[in-house]
Amino acid sequence: MMARRATRRSIALSVGGVIPLFVFAACSDDGGSAGGAVDLRLAHSYTESQAQHVCGAQVIADEVEKADVDMTVQIYPNSQLGEDADRIASVVSGDIDMDIQGASALGAVYEPVSVLDAAYAFDDNEHFARYIESDAAADLLADFESETGVHTLGAWNAGMRQFTASEPIREPSDLDGLRMRFPDSPQYLMNADALGADATEVAYEELYLALQQGTVDGQENPIVNIAALNLQEVQDYISMSSHQANSNLVIIGEVWNELSDEQQQALQAAVDKAVEQVPQCVADDEEATLSEWEDGGDIEIVDDVDVEAFRSQVDSYLRENFDDEQLAIYEGIRDEAQ
Repeated sequence: MMARRATRRSIALSVGGVIPLFVFAACSDDGGSAGGAVDLRLAHSYTESQAQHVCGAQVIADEVEKADVDMTVQIYPNSQLGEDADRIASVVSGDIDMDIQGASALGAVYEPVSVLDAAYAFDDNEHFARYIESDAAADLLADFESETGVHTLGAWNAGMRQFTASEPIREPSDLDGLRMRFPDSPQYLMNADALGADATEVAYEELYLALQQGTVDGQENPIVNIAALNLQEVQDYISMSSHQANSNLVIIGEVWNELSDEQQQALQAAVDKAVEQVPQCVADDEEATLSEWEDGGDIEIVDDVDVEAFRSQVDSYLRENFDDEQLAIYEGIRDEAQ
């Protein structure tokens, strides 16, 4: 359950809303919504075989249907409704109802939330979950909602991000001279600088070809994404750096204000269940994928990465280069480490 949900809900209810892309079947006598039949559109960028869809989006849709509160959730995977930056703008404008987004994409409309994607901000999945339930996270997400009208229903870590490359990467100096693909967002590019990488921007959809043709030497992604793109076919090594939590936030636009209390409760319960399930689904997928790669010799697994050397270098860099607001968020995250 999201921390301090009542506080964030009160903020959501204070923001004037528009009714995007769904129809209410009933209205109250005074013209307000009575929470009639609702069809919500939930978008994301993942394939239908990935945990974010199977254990995330699909669980949300199934649980809402079982709740029988005159509400359905229609899922649009594989970036059918646009790429990340386009979709968050559509959620803000009311053209898409719900989305599953990484923190850096959300930073396009509220920059401070990008700090959730800082390198080595989180130690592991348990650390991520503790922070999301903390007062510090509640304050950050309340500010995000106040600024954008976008309500956060829940968040999970969909696996730690790892390096793949044409050479093994065991310590920061191993990145010297390698052209590493990083996503084109301010926080990811800051991460590249902190890690000591030479960042090259390549679209996610073009990454396989770029690696195959040698346009870039390596990249970083969680194991589930590496497998989804079949990058083991065009990379020699995966180095287990675990340098960043792959954040996913389940968000809903101002349509949240138009739902009845019963519908809000059902949707929140559905997201809570997905938040519980996705990390374990991801862990199971990662274990199976690594075992398959090891048995098949598809890619060499480098498991002796000097994580502490990377972590120390990154922490110093971030503390020197974050502004005061970013640093406060980062310190709030680190306060939840054990």
